[in-house]
Amino acid sequence: MEKFLITLPLTGEYLTTVRLTTGGLCALVGFNVDETEDFKVCVTESLLILKRNGYATASITFTVGETLRCQIVGVGARGEKADSFEDGISSALLSALVGNVEFTKEQDIVTGIVFEG
Repeated sequence: MEKFLITLPLTGEYLTTVRLTTGGLCALVGFNVDETEDFKVCVTESLLILKRNGYATASITFTVGETLRCQIVGVGARGEKADSFEDGISSALLSALVGNVEFTKEQDIVTGIVFEG
């Protein structure tokens, strides 16, 4: 198994870069087009959840083997949590696309997300 680590600011231009990188890693594992798109959506939604929970930076660890595992963690100081219903929608979407998703929380704040495809 190999690990690939990215730390990035949670801004739009970097989210596009992460989607491209995720697509390349999905190809290494042998995902088909639909599986790749689903995994890219899950990575993007996870980053948006952390952003809405007040993080300006996140760290992503991809573990590449027979499957592709993704661990996304908020990094550094947090700002204010956005009062939004969107986290529930994002969580449901993640569960629908990859099945087993683990959320790490401190009080009511999401601090990390792990899933595997």
